[in-house]
Amino acid sequence: MMLYQSFLIKYAEIGTKGKNRYLFEDALMKQIRHALKEVDGVFAVTKEFGRIYVEAKGEYDFEDTVAALKRVFGVAWICPMFQIEEKDFDNLKREAVDYIDQVYPDKNLTFKVDSRRADKKYPVTSEQMNRDLGEAVLTAFPQMKVDVHHPQVMLRVEVRNMVNIYSQMIPGPGGMPVGTNGKAMLLLSGGIDSPVAGYMVAKRGVKVEAVYFHAPPYTSERAKQKVVDLARLVSRYSGPMRLHVVNFTDIQLYIYDQCPHEELTIIMRRYMMRIAEMIGKESECLALITGESIGQVASQTVQSLAATNEVCTMPVFRPVIGFDKQEIVDIAEKIGTYETSIEPFEDCCTIFVAKHPVTKPNVKVIRRSEEKLTEKIDDMVRTAVDTREILVCS
Repeated sequence: MMLYQSFLIKYAEIGTKGKNRYLFEDALMKQIRHALKEVDGVFAVTKEFGRIYVEAKGEYDFEDTVAALKRVFGVAWICPMFQIEEKDFDNLKREAVDYIDQVYPDKNLTFKVDSRRADKKYPVTSEQMNRDLGEAVLTAFPQMKVDVHHPQVMLRVEVRNMVNIYSQMIPGPGGMPVGTNGKAMLLLSGGIDSPVAGYMVAKRGVKVEAVYFHAPPYTSERAKQKVVDLARLVSRYSGPMRLHVVNFTDIQLYIYDQCPHEELTIIMRRYMMRIAEMIGKESECLALITGESIGQVASQTVQSLAATNEVCTMPVFRPVIGFDKQEIVDIAEKIGTYETSIEPFEDCCTIFVAKHPVTKPNVKVIRRSEEKLTEKIDDMVRTAVDTREILVCS
């Protein structure tokens, strides 16, 4: 395979942003530069109107570079290309033929030429370029055939400040560049759902932080490491993520001692939401994110979700709320979190689950049960927040 030195990066939604588009373009370029840091090689990331370019300055790994770019939210298409400075049309025809020759060793293909003349001073029109470049390719490779409706190869030529020649369009993840839509706090567990939820909200341009509730000695250090590993996997898409590790043991034991056991899951969940919101406000987050899906477990019935929502003033984003489990698993496998999520290390939610949890909690009853906690709970929550460990996962 030919070693491309340049990539054309196409975006989608960013193009609708009007006068603010440059802000989104700059954010996308920042994310591209960050993603390429893990690739061996030196890259220049530049832009002109409507286009972002990545140019390799020397040797690099093509597959690793494409893989890194496919994790950048905001990228719609990744197009490996020839980029040439010389605009002379005879030279352009030679370059187009050379491109076909290097990229497609088997010439038994149908093709079409699609030319765009962004530089309106260029003396050859788009229609004339299509005809003449097609003729040059057919003359060089008679076995190729033109098919204007369903070509196997779409040879794209853009005349801009330079000339871009490409045919391959590799799908990117889409979405919006991370950091263009505020920040939110993810309640991250060791399960399958919450990493997927964080990924999905980050895809819409939201910067994500995360909070994990740790319950030693009931949950092991390996359970904590599992969550750290998940945060790092999500951060490959979302960018560096701060993970707040909260020691929840004393609060859980206090709830366990004071409250009806069938309400244990709901009351613990309500205090998790309260603590996540406290930390979120300190971190200037605007919302919470959870991996809850309606009806998946007892704490995720509509009544239970309403009971946990009641303690929050921030909006709560639940991006997988209507997904079947297999749909969530499919995304987890796609983003690389599934195998880590199914490692057999329990988190605090599964350790302290009641045998017969209430599935249709009455909020008034839950509030009365929480009154039994008033003597100590506020101080315990404040201690849990103040003594949390903060890790940077990237």
